[in-house]
Amino acid sequence: MRTDDAVEAPTSRRTRLTPERENELYEAVLDLLVEVGYDGLTMDAVAARTRSSKATLYRQWKSKPQLVVTALRKTKPVSLHDIDTGSLRGDLREVVLCSRERSEHDAALMRALGHAAHENHELHQALRELLIDPEMVALDQTLRRAVDRGEVAADRPALGYVPHMMCGAFVARPLIDDEPADPDYLLTYIDAVVLPALGV
Repeated sequence: MRTDDAVEAPTSRRTRLTPERENELYEAVLDLLVEVGYDGLTMDAVAARTRSSKATLYRQWKSKPQLVVTALRKTKPVSLHDIDTGSLRGDLREVVLCSRERSEHDAALMRALGHAAHENHELHQALRELLIDPEMVALDQTLRRAVDRGEVAADRPALGYVPHMMCGAFVARPLIDDEPADPDYLLTYIDAVVLPALGV
C-alpha cells in the first residue's frame, strides 16, 4: 500500500505558485509538524490546512519528505551562504543572531524531526540532500575564508569537527541542562568551545 512518504507526483510538470503562496504552504507545513509530529503529518492534512488539492502538492513536491525538508530550507532565516562579516567569529555569531526570533520554533521542529529522521530513510536522505549537505558546503567555505585570512591554521585538527561541535550543542544542552540551546547559550558556546578549538 502506498503512503504519503512513497507516493510520487503523477507528472513531472510543476505547478506555478507565487512566492507568497509557497511561503504560506511552507509555514503551514512547519506548524503542522510542530503540532502533530512528522508521522502525524499527512499530505491530506497539509491540503486541508492550506486549502490546496493533494494532487497540487504532489505535482509541486514528489513526496512528504521533500515537502517537509523544502519547507525547512525555504523558511530558514539565514544561511551561511549569505554571510561574510570578515571574521569567523562574526560569521558564526551572525548566524545565531539572525535566528534569534525563531529559536524556540526551530527547536520544536528539530524535536519533531529527530526521531523520524532515524526511522525514515527517505526523510533522512531528503534532509541530507536538501538541507544538511548545502549547509556543510557553506560552512566549509566559511572555514576556508578563515584559513585564507590567517585566522585559523590550515592544519588545525578541529577544522573537520566544527559541524559536530555545533550539532553537539543542540543535542547536549537539552539532555544535560534540560534547557534549549538558545541564542545566548550558542553565542557563549561559540566563544568558549568552537573558536578556542580552532585557535581563534
